[in-house]
Amino acid sequence: MSGILASLTLVLGGQRSGKSCHAEGLISLDQGAIYVATAQTLDKEMEDRVRVHKNRRGNDWTTVEEPLDLATAILINDKAGRPILIDSLAMWVSNLLAHDEDVEKQTLALIQAFENIKSPLVIVSDEVGLGIIPDNALARRFIDKLGTLNQLIAARADTVIFVTAGLPTLLKG
Repeated sequence: MSGILASLTLVLGGQRSGKSCHAEGLISLDQGAIYVATAQTLDKEMEDRVRVHKNRRGNDWTTVEEPLDLATAILINDKAGRPILIDSLAMWVSNLLAHDEDVEKQTLALIQAFENIKSPLVIVSDEVGLGIIPDNALARRFIDKLGTLNQLIAARADTVIFVTAGLPTLLKG
């Protein structure tokens, strides 16, 4: 799984699977990579998680924090040859639901943005199809929205990688 970065790469995995680390490793930093972070630091535990990610990445990345308007964030930061990493769609969908945003409208805007950019994209997302069906409507809605989004992006992606226990498996590409 080395060589030239595809125009659209989706990296899937469970929580703490190593998907973010793997996705970061796909990108050559000599082109001025952009890291679009969707997490919101609303509590100390999330602040600690974000700090761990930032420390691992180091200073070679330009970080753009965008919890809601992902389509605009990638369009604004699009420059030919400069890779963009989005981490993660799971957090983004969670944010949209928490803010009562129209997930389908935002999903459509994101998919349309993919068609208009020159930058190679690497997108990180949680695979939600391997667990049990949750006992509450919000969790089931989240799984439905993220599962559908993952399928839409995987269908358009040149490369899809599934990461388990830090080990990548090529699904498409």
